[in-house]
Amino acid sequence: MYTNPYYYQNYPYYAQDYQRTRDLTADLQKAINGEYTAITCYEKLAEMAPDEQTKEKILEIRGDEERHFQTFSSIYTQLTGQQYTPELVEECPGTFAEGIDSAFKDEQNTVDFYLDIAENAPNQFVKESFHRAAADEQNHAVWFLYFLNKL
Repeated sequence: MYTNPYYYQNYPYYAQDYQRTRDLTADLQKAINGEYTAITCYEKLAEMAPDEQTKEKILEIRGDEERHFQTFSSIYTQLTGQQYTPELVEECPGTFAEGIDSAFKDEQNTVDFYLDIAENAPNQFVKESFHRAAADEQNHAVWFLYFLNKL
C-alpha cells in the first residue's frame, strides 16, 4: 500500500483548515441571516419612528447593515463558490419601543460574535471586514440606547 509521508505529516493542518472553513461558512450564514433580518426590521422600525431625525438615523444604520450584508455575502460566495439565500431569523417587534429594545440587545450580541469571527479569521480581509462590522454594530448599539433613553 502506498503512503505519502508528506500528506500524513501535514494532515493535521489540512484537517484544521477544513474545520476552520466549515466554521467560517456556518458563521457567515448566521451573520448574513442576522444582517438580512436587521435590514428588514430596521425598515419597519424607521417607519414607526416618532420623528424625522430618529427615522433618518435608523435608515443610516440600516445602510450600514446593507453594506455588511453585501460584504459577508461576497466572502461567502468566494469561500464556497455559491450564493447564500438569506432567511429571517426572527420576527420584527410590533412596537417602536419593543423594536428599539430588541435592536439594542441584538447589536450588542453581534459585536461579540463578529469579534470572535475576526479573531479566528483565515485571512486579513475577513479579519478587517468583521472588525469594521463589529465597530459599526457597537456604534449602532449606542444609538439604540440613546433612543431607548428618550422613550
